[in-house]
Amino acid sequence: MLIKVGMADLKATKAPNNLMTSGLGSCIGICLYDAVAKVGGLAHIMLPHSAQARSSENKAKFADTAIPVLLDDMIRLGAVKSRLVAKIAGGAQMFSFPGASDVMRIGERNAEAVVLKLREENIPLLVKETGGNYGRTIELDSTNGKLLIRTIDRGEKVL
Repeated sequence: MLIKVGMADLKATKAPNNLMTSGLGSCIGICLYDAVAKVGGLAHIMLPHSAQARSSENKAKFADTAIPVLLDDMIRLGAVKSRLVAKIAGGAQMFSFPGASDVMRIGERNAEAVVLKLREENIPLLVKETGGNYGRTIELDSTNGKLLIRTIDRGEKVL
């Protein structure tokens, strides 16, 4: 079964289900996987830090809060934190403006925040497919941990 993960959303599942999210522009898709338990998790984060937001109620919206929630959900399904690995995609710079400030580099800032949080949680990052100026749709196969990345005009690849 294919489980769709929306923007500012996260889900965890066991094999044979797959997790999919689309519309990854500056957003990041964070995929976590435990190969022994065959438990996968996917978070579609929009912003790097909850502390910078007016409302931080939706934990799935931010890199710093989504990853701990996703970990808890996966552990409840039988995953073991020390076995988890990560793959991330997205973080594009969809629009560019001459002389734009760092605030406009949201994709790059999202990617940096995710990498930092994964490092804090001691989760190895195996694949980082970020940057560019194009959107992505990703699908995590919970039977083997493979990540399918689809792009318009750039084809697809499995990592």
